[in-house]
Amino acid sequence: MKKRLGINGVIIVLALALILIFPTLFFRSSNGIYYDEIAEIFGIAFILLGQLLRTSARGYKAEHSRQGESLIISGPYSLARNPMYLGILLIGLGIVLVLFQWWVAGVFLLIFILRYVLLIFKEEKKLLKIFPEEYTAYQLQVPRLWPLPADLLERDIAQYLPLRISWLKREIGTIIAVLLLTLLLESWEDIKSEGVKAYLKEGVGLLLVILFFICLVWYLSKKTDASK
Repeated sequence: MKKRLGINGVIIVLALALILIFPTLFFRSSNGIYYDEIAEIFGIAFILLGQLLRTSARGYKAEHSRQGESLIISGPYSLARNPMYLGILLIGLGIVLVLFQWWVAGVFLLIFILRYVLLIFKEEKKLLKIFPEEYTAYQLQVPRLWPLPADLLERDIAQYLPLRISWLKREIGTIIAVLLLTLLLESWEDIKSEGVKAYLKEGVGLLLVILFFICLVWYLSKKTDASK
């Protein structure tokens, strides 16, 4: 885990250094074009959904398999075999949609593939050795990373995205830091290009997305507590 965090830290530092050195190359200038505003709203939604998915997956795993002694195939792990990595993918794509030029999405996907897809294959080999029959059956039933639309539509969201407030408290610092930094950079660019009035108009949409996710957190936590 420490090695993984170290590698991720190096990648983040290098990326930030490049962005700070060449800001005009990476950041998308705001011209008041409607699809930019739509992209920013979807981007915030992706960031929040990714954070929610990571929090659910980490909390669920910690509660049901503290030492990795059992294979978890329910909760968020019934949606995708690697829900935490899916959360990272959504967060990264969300940040790109809010802040960066469109070509940055391709660079991010390439880095994600090189960093996480290879890691997924390595972890799958390990799990197949520990749970040969269980994991083989699990592979046939649940997709590796991207959920099937039918799985999303046929079940209550609380079944595959359980959430407890105690899980959220452990992650709240990271969630707020990522969201605030993204919003501050986005608002600075918008205000500089279009003025405060234009940003306030767009901010209403962003606020509605955030309020929706607050309501979703409340609903998921209530449903999860009721299922004890």
